[in-house]
Amino acid sequence: MKIETLFENDNLLAVHKPAGIMVHEDGHNEGETVVDWFLQMYPEAKGVGEPGKSPKGQELERSGVVHRLDKDTSGVLLLAKTQEAFLHLKTQFHDRLVKKEYRAFVYGPVREQWGTIDRQIGRSAKDFRLRSAERGAKGTLRDAITEWECIGTGRYKDEHFSYLKLFPKTGRTHQIRVHLKAIGKPVVGDTLYATHLIGESNNLDFDRLALHAYFLEIDIPGGETKRFIAPLPENFDAAAEKLHEE
Repeated sequence: MKIETLFENDNLLAVHKPAGIMVHEDGHNEGETVVDWFLQMYPEAKGVGEPGKSPKGQELERSGVVHRLDKDTSGVLLLAKTQEAFLHLKTQFHDRLVKKEYRAFVYGPVREQWGTIDRQIGRSAKDFRLRSAERGAKGTLRDAITEWECIGTGRYKDEHFSYLKLFPKTGRTHQIRVHLKAIGKPVVGDTLYATHLIGESNNLDFDRLALHAYFLEIDIPGGETKRFIAPLPENFDAAAEKLHEE
């Protein structure tokens, strides 16, 4: 497994997670995880963090995990090496003090330059495994806010796409993907929330979810504020050029 280190000290590790790799096991899917790699590199960090269980009650190995990225999302991921560092970092996520920026390509034109999606997220009425921010969502509805800015919009092979910066103010599961679907602009290549579009679209030539955690800013143990940046994948730069050219 090839994982790029962005920053490291005695307390934490910031890495660039590739798309297609789970952060930790979930009790359903097989395959190596970032946590597997982390414990191979830092076996002394085993047990750091909070214990977790699958819906079936199976204990999950989540050592070092402070926050998550979806399997198909790439970008900045923090891992704590000590319990003290974990608690310090986790508190900031809980208190919504962490600044984050994502980049995404979405289906369709976005006419406004910026906006805010303020929609509660619950479970999908059609598939309880999925989330929803639309009318009819079931279960506990949780507040969720995503601010966005449009970098550009254009056509590629006679199909319209837009390129967005996204600033999630909360950290709900699938938040960005669910919020963008709710406003009719799902993320390109989203096999959960854009299944109705993928088969009919050229998908800007993406063969993955077009969502990337670009930067994360947080106070690390010791009081220093650090901003970690995961460079944009090559296919993001290529997609931006395709929209610009046409």
